[in-house]
Amino acid sequence: MKEILKRGAFSFAVSAFCGLMVNLIVDIIINAMGTEGFVSISPETRALFATPVIAAYVNVLLYGVIGATFSVMTFLFDIDRLGFLVQSVLYFLLTSIVLVGVTVLLWQLHRYPQALIPTILGYGLSFFIILFNQYRELKKNIRDINQELQVGEQSA
Repeated sequence: MKEILKRGAFSFAVSAFCGLMVNLIVDIIINAMGTEGFVSISPETRALFATPVIAAYVNVLLYGVIGATFSVMTFLFDIDRLGFLVQSVLYFLLTSIVLVGVTVLLWQLHRYPQALIPTILGYGLSFFIILFNQYRELKKNIRDINQELQVGEQSA
């Protein structure tokens, strides 16, 4: 459990930092192109908070929540009683709940349907990377178990 929480905290920090950097770069580029005062937070999201600065901090915080959720939910892949397919489906569903909740609040996805495709692509890519890594880990574990069984049979 301690390892899962450490992994979640690390992912929170990395995701929050990366989200901050992406927003900063986008804001700098768009402001440099002549759109003064552009902030990469929707006006509807900014209106939910007392100041644009608080909205920006919450934005970064929610990036971290998404990253931590992706990381912490990988504990599902450690539950041996569940098959890989069930683990993957549960992981997808649980992380989707968080992702959809955050994107509706943060990016006002219901007001900006053009953001739906990039959001789905980003989530799909993240899910694929995690699924691929978990599959590789599963294959390695099976290979290790088979090797141990072969060594046990040869020594008997």
